[in-house]
Amino acid sequence: MLSLKDLDFKGKRVFLRVDFNVPLDEEGNIRDDTRIKAALPTLNYLLEQNSKIIIASHLGRPKGKYNPKLSLKPVAKRLSELISKEVILAPNVFGDEVDRLKKELKKNQVLLLENLRFHAEETDNDPDFARKLAYEIDYYVNDAFGACHRSHASVVAITQYVKISAAGFLVKKEVDYLSKAIHSPQKPYIAILGGAKVSDKIPVIENLLNKADDILIGGAMAYTFFRAQGYDVGHSLVEEDKKDLALKVFETAKEKQINFHLPSDYIVAPEAAPDAKAQTLDSFPIPSDLMALDIGPKTVEKYTEIITKAKTIFWNGPMGVFEIEKFSQGTKKIAIAIANTEALSIIGGGDSVAAVYKAGISEKISFISTGGGASLEFIANETLPGIEALTEK
Repeated sequence: MLSLKDLDFKGKRVFLRVDFNVPLDEEGNIRDDTRIKAALPTLNYLLEQNSKIIIASHLGRPKGKYNPKLSLKPVAKRLSELISKEVILAPNVFGDEVDRLKKELKKNQVLLLENLRFHAEETDNDPDFARKLAYEIDYYVNDAFGACHRSHASVVAITQYVKISAAGFLVKKEVDYLSKAIHSPQKPYIAILGGAKVSDKIPVIENLLNKADDILIGGAMAYTFFRAQGYDVGHSLVEEDKKDLALKVFETAKEKQINFHLPSDYIVAPEAAPDAKAQTLDSFPIPSDLMALDIGPKTVEKYTEIITKAKTIFWNGPMGVFEIEKFSQGTKKIAIAIANTEALSIIGGGDSVAAVYKAGISEKISFISTGGGASLEFIANETLPGIEALTEK
């Protein structure tokens, strides 16, 4: 896989795929520009190289139709402010007017194409659509790690129509760090997995069973494992159709002598609400009118002890309903435990990242991934469609 410094971009037209899928408020204003800022190192490098830059991104889920509320107009405005340079917003992603703008683009100019997902051909990985995107392009650069797990036209098919493709700084950094957790983790290697659904994490757990020393489970997904073993978990969230799969994973961990840890106590309440009356239980059954919403203090203590000894940590998914203060303590304390280690710590995107920032310890984490789904799939499959496309080129 080529990286930016392997190439001479001077005077070249560069198609830069980024992830500007930023959250917007009801008035169309950007609520958080983190994803735009994440692309700046690559963009600024290409500007320093006097290249002609055509940027492409998706925003939201317009389902293949034009939606003015999901236009990249506010993104163009914010990006222009961040790079102190005019960003020309194209009216579409291809067509006569867009082709003219591409051709007339001068060195150090930036053209932002409209939302890729206004066209269903993008998510269909349509080759003809990709060929249109690649028109007049010299180099392709992918810096959208958060989209690399998608076989979309601007991520995969386009590489077939551009002579040279490379990874941007962000994609290269993501791959380098996540590869350490896959191929060369220092031991002990601890994986912490939470969140609601076992189904999201099964492929990750199966791969980690060949690599990790300890797997710590939290969040609602833990209760599918408990139910699979016959425990009464009240009305805790359970994926009934995944019980057999969960039990198989649990048994495989035993066979491979992997330390597979489930919570030993749990914060329960009638519902996930700020005013719900919470209590701590350390045994089953959980009463039928209660549901588990966070890990308890004994589990926090046990997990912290294991984390303290780690040399490599991968974490994805909160330990409870961390959006509600009274059910956020388990997640916060696990985040702090990770921050207090000397281990290589990798946070795999999504809600885990929000939890780290909420706990105020983001600066003490070795690497925070920008792609929740992408980082999980990379850990599970050891590659991604978007990375494969770059590697093949």
